[in-house]
Amino acid sequence: MSSERPRQVSARRRGVASEYIAIGVLEELGYKVLETGKKVVINDVEVGEVDVVVEDGSGERYAVEVKAGRVDVGGVRQAYINALVLGLKPMVICKGFADDAARELAERLNVKVIQLSDIFLVESEEIYTIVREVVEEVLTEYFELFYGYTVQLRQEHYELLSAIYSSTTIEEAAEKLGIDVSTLAKRIDELRRQGVIPRWAVKYGSVRRVAQILLQKQSVVSALEESKRVVENLRNLIDNFKTLQNVIHSLTQQLTKIQQLITKLESYREEKEVKQG
Repeated sequence: MSSERPRQVSARRRGVASEYIAIGVLEELGYKVLETGKKVVINDVEVGEVDVVVEDGSGERYAVEVKAGRVDVGGVRQAYINALVLGLKPMVICKGFADDAARELAERLNVKVIQLSDIFLVESEEIYTIVREVVEEVLTEYFELFYGYTVQLRQEHYELLSAIYSSTTIEEAAEKLGIDVSTLAKRIDELRRQGVIPRWAVKYGSVRRVAQILLQKQSVVSALEESKRVVENLRNLIDNFKTLQNVIHSLTQQLTKIQQLITKLESYREEKEVKQG
């Protein structure tokens, strides 16, 4: 293990990892986890917090303090007092005792101590943190691929990516394309050089997932573009309808004027006939 690795684990993450591991150990030992982060309250005033509350097979409940390192006298005293206030039995999970004083005090106060070996806890914390960081990095890469990738796919890209996405092995993809595996591998390398496939996608499984994301992204983009065209057509129809409304309104006004003119002419004709009669 690299000597620099421990410095990459923050105190917060180390504590979270220790608690996560401790819960797993307790469950393996037959304890039932009832609560985590239990507040210790006296007269409505919060005075502390217990990491985990567990119950054993006989129904006995324990207030568990999880220590990323070794427990000292202060840690034993804290576990005892918190458990006493909560009316539970005290327990500590740690890498061991800091000194004989801590061991003697734990025995005198009947604080149950579950010791984890230094190697187990350190390596487990490291694995937990490393795996978490790797997962975060992988998720970030795939999210960036979907949301930040701007490569324009051509028709030949679709054919190749579709064959890869629909095939579980590179041999199957090559057969679908009617080429040999070596030729397909060269074409995939060409896609990397063109920036279509990111260079971190080396294994076929990664290439296949990238192909899936690119095809799905293009499908979403196409759907959005089609939606934009539909919206634009609707806007044009609305504009045309408004124009037609204006034309109809204008024609209505003209018809009204014509009707008024006809009425006047009829009135004039009637008056003229009366005079002549």
